[in-house]
Amino acid sequence: MKLPFWRTKSAAGPARIPSWATPFSSGAPPRSYEAQVRESYLANPVASRAIRMVSEGAGGAPLVSNPAGHPALGLLSSSGFGASGLGLLETLAAQLLLHGNAYLEVATGPDGLPAALFALRPERVTVEADTRGWPTGYLYRAGDMVTRYPAETVGDRAGLLHIRGFHPLDDHYGAGCLGAAAGSVAVHNAAAVWNRALLDNAARPSGALVYQPGDGSVLTGDQFARLKGEMEAGFGGAANAGRPMLLEGGLSWQAMSLTPAEMDFARLRDASAREIALAFGVPPLLLGLPGDSTYSNYKEANVALWRLTLLPLTGRILGAVSMHLQNWWPGLAIEVDRDAVPALSEDRERLWAQVSGAGFLTDLEKRAMLGLESGR
Repeated sequence: MKLPFWRTKSAAGPARIPSWATPFSSGAPPRSYEAQVRESYLANPVASRAIRMVSEGAGGAPLVSNPAGHPALGLLSSSGFGASGLGLLETLAAQLLLHGNAYLEVATGPDGLPAALFALRPERVTVEADTRGWPTGYLYRAGDMVTRYPAETVGDRAGLLHIRGFHPLDDHYGAGCLGAAAGSVAVHNAAAVWNRALLDNAARPSGALVYQPGDGSVLTGDQFARLKGEMEAGFGGAANAGRPMLLEGGLSWQAMSLTPAEMDFARLRDASAREIALAFGVPPLLLGLPGDSTYSNYKEANVALWRLTLLPLTGRILGAVSMHLQNWWPGLAIEVDRDAVPALSEDRERLWAQVSGAGFLTDLEKRAMLGLESGR
């Protein structure tokens, strides 16, 4: 088996990565990819759950191949390098959602056929293009090591498979969902910080100490500092919530309530959560978000998740992988077995009922419409 370069001791020769060859060479977002991942997937519960729901759904989708039982199914069900034990399809789906690009390396065995598939970190890959802008190769940098992959399979050297989402401003790299969700993620995270600060301050709106002496004098600097320190030490924080306050001469406590604009902050947080779910293609109802009545129940929302998000995403990945593996196995086709998806069972029942009631069709024509072999 030809192992990836990071599993061998021989380092590739030094290569220079062009300054323009970055995953966001056009329409660059204001934040780096790593920063957006940390703020969304690693720090935001809504974005993290939405991404996991889509990627895990894609990774657990039942697959079928033509010809049936093809060994490529075993390669897709395994975990590739960089997947941290996750399934290969789950990793590719998550990379497409987050980065907009997914890269797949094929390692061949002694017989020259694919023996393993490896998912590369997309932020480490850059495209080499010729003078006309057509990709000629890919550079992968891991630490101080750089390796080059051809854009197409030539002889015994397998080319790197690049799966990308549509990017209207870039010819070489796809656009993920992070950029579209970045604003809503920032608002949602800010709301979490606001709520935490509110909890730390006795979980209620703060008030004001009003100094109203009869002679119109003001507090001295030392008096003001001492009063502020006593307030923070004795009455600040959730542990001191409800503690009685004893005020001395000239001081009175004036409670402050939330203004209508501040009360709108909670509704803004819920709206941001729904926008995050929308960016990643997950019905908000499946994430338990309040105020969403688009779907009458979880069953309809789950069907919509499969129809509108999971099937198109897995179709794009499996179509690209099948076409790439046709370099070794001509005619190979891998797709999702819709008949085995529980959420789509009603669609299958409806189709069976319609076909069965079509009296003008022969049994062979009905079997063909249902995708069944004529001899079964």
